[in-house]
Amino acid sequence: MIKTKNQYINREISWLRFNERVLQESADKNVPLIERLRFTGIFSNNLDEFFKVRYATVKRIVEAGKKGKSVLGGEVAKDLLEEITKIVIEQQSRSIDIILEIEKELETQNIFLIRETELSEGQQKFVKKYFLQNVSPQLMTIILSDLAEFPTLKDTAAYLAIKMILKSEDRTKETSERIEKRFALIEIPKGIERFVVLPREGEKDYVIMLDDVIRFCMDSIFPMFDYSSISAHMIKITRDAELDIDNDLSKSFIEKIYSSVEHRKISDPVRFVYDKNIETDTLEFLKEKMDVEDTDSVIPGGRYHNKRDYMAFPSLGRKDLQYEKITPLPVKGLSLEGSLLERIAEKDYLLYAPYHNYSYVLKFLREAALDPKVKAIKITVYRLANDSQVAACLANAVKNGKQVTLQIELRARFDEHANIRYAEELQAEGVKLIFGVPGLKVHSKICLIEREEEGQMTRYGFISTGNFNESTAKIYTDYTLFTAHVPILKELNKVFDFFETTYKINKYKHLVVSPHYTKTVFKNLIDQEIENAKAGKEAFIKIKMNSFTSYKMIDKLYEASRAGVKIKLIIRGICCLIPGVPGMSENIEAISVVDKFLEHPRLFIFCNDGDTKVYISSADFMTRNLENRVEVGCPIYDADIKQELLDTFEISWNDNVKARVFNEAQDNAYRRNDKKKVRSQFALYDYYLNKLKE
Repeated sequence: MIKTKNQYINREISWLRFNERVLQESADKNVPLIERLRFTGIFSNNLDEFFKVRYATVKRIVEAGKKGKSVLGGEVAKDLLEEITKIVIEQQSRSIDIILEIEKELETQNIFLIRETELSEGQQKFVKKYFLQNVSPQLMTIILSDLAEFPTLKDTAAYLAIKMILKSEDRTKETSERIEKRFALIEIPKGIERFVVLPREGEKDYVIMLDDVIRFCMDSIFPMFDYSSISAHMIKITRDAELDIDNDLSKSFIEKIYSSVEHRKISDPVRFVYDKNIETDTLEFLKEKMDVEDTDSVIPGGRYHNKRDYMAFPSLGRKDLQYEKITPLPVKGLSLEGSLLERIAEKDYLLYAPYHNYSYVLKFLREAALDPKVKAIKITVYRLANDSQVAACLANAVKNGKQVTLQIELRARFDEHANIRYAEELQAEGVKLIFGVPGLKVHSKICLIEREEEGQMTRYGFISTGNFNESTAKIYTDYTLFTAHVPILKELNKVFDFFETTYKINKYKHLVVSPHYTKTVFKNLIDQEIENAKAGKEAFIKIKMNSFTSYKMIDKLYEASRAGVKIKLIIRGICCLIPGVPGMSENIEAISVVDKFLEHPRLFIFCNDGDTKVYISSADFMTRNLENRVEVGCPIYDADIKQELLDTFEISWNDNVKARVFNEAQDNAYRRNDKKKVRSQFALYDYYLNKLKE
């Protein structure tokens, strides 16, 4: 097993172990059957992004002739690439086995995934008609053998690699070298559902992959070739997704980002996945033409790639094979009728999506857009929904005479095109745009409104751990604090001032702001726990985050552990810290919860000699969040909300159904004990349901 040093787990390897936890969900028989299939899609989609970003970064280090020890925590980059490929091959093989197992179980539920060779006569007619009407008009087919230059393949698009053996009158068994071949590529259309639902037969549902629809209709695609045999095997490549932004001063920032995103389409490949049953000559032809290098990850796979499409596997009306949809709850004390601002003026409120109704965020913005007393709205945006109601509210506010300032992050990974589109649309509506801070991504999740009340300007706002995205709010867990707290909102306004005057570094007494203060503030809080522990006082730290990769913060927690501070960590994804090691981290426990919803909040709790301090934040303990981004953390002063956050942490911590334990072996062992079963995501919903009855 590769480790960075004996006190850290390598970041890339830890990420792969996280994705293994996602794959575990697809193998868990307690997860509804169709949801299990969808988890294989999430696993595959995660892996695509990993290769585009993390693997691509390590590959760049190798190609630059560097070992990469400083940036990879002591790893030799070339060895790390080999280890990654080995792990991915094992995981890919496991995912194929799991899918086959799920397909067998689906058959017991009268759901059949069939291939083109298994079609009945009636199904053949349906498929032929479906192909001619829906697929054929969108099909992109390239005859490779006739091209002087190999075409540029699209990143993560799926292709069928075709080999035809042409008939020849003068060919004999003794002259096999004269066999004439034709190679071609067929791109699987993205505009068509990957799963084609066939007509129901009695109680049985039938589904066929779009790939197999195409395989069945080869005669319709290549009628101009007189071939004796034809084969089709899937391939795909993944390209480097790093943005290389040029320094041309004549270009606007939007133009630079757009140009860089467009360059991704022709960036270097970093992974080549192929059907392991592909013929050797076809594979070698493709590798040679595509210039697949030794540093590329070449991975044999199954019959089908782009398994991310399993995320959209059809429900077939089978609610019994899917998670029961929850009804988002109201926030106690808040109503979607009447004025939110009036209630927020009286006290703070906490929304915990998806357990609570995310409509409160939209209601806040709509009210601000219509209220004649509201003069200005300021907001940061990192990722928006495809048809964003947040964006619609901002446009509506401008139409009603409000001054709207939008800090939109054009470099939000894989959302660049969408954010450019929203930026241009909202700018056309009259929204004032700010495009970030040079060298820093703006990852904070903040909103501030200014309202004239009795001749004075009063502020209201919200601070969140997640994106202002009503779509992901249904499946991502995140905290949002609504507040009219004057000192906090005064400092929130300083953050927006920083976006426009980046040379001015503000001071903050309440907010915890990256890149200037987050690391220092949290180190000081940890140091205080260390002092208290050494003085014989109770000392503990409880943290919930997405990822933990900062070696400096890991070292600080190791120091706290050695001093006797009790530390509990809930880390969904990457965790480079190794808990439970005598003399180093024996007072640290760490778990990961992977379940129905994607755990996304950042929560920080410090004992503080009995006067507990609690913070929510947009920042993880990652170098990029601490030093290279604008992040905002917020202290919780309301006693009821503070207790609520302490309660929700404990519920997650007590999970003994979906929690996995972090250890040096990285074996993703489930936490099991003799206590009452706690599945935290279900228990949290019950917790908020009960609060409404209090």
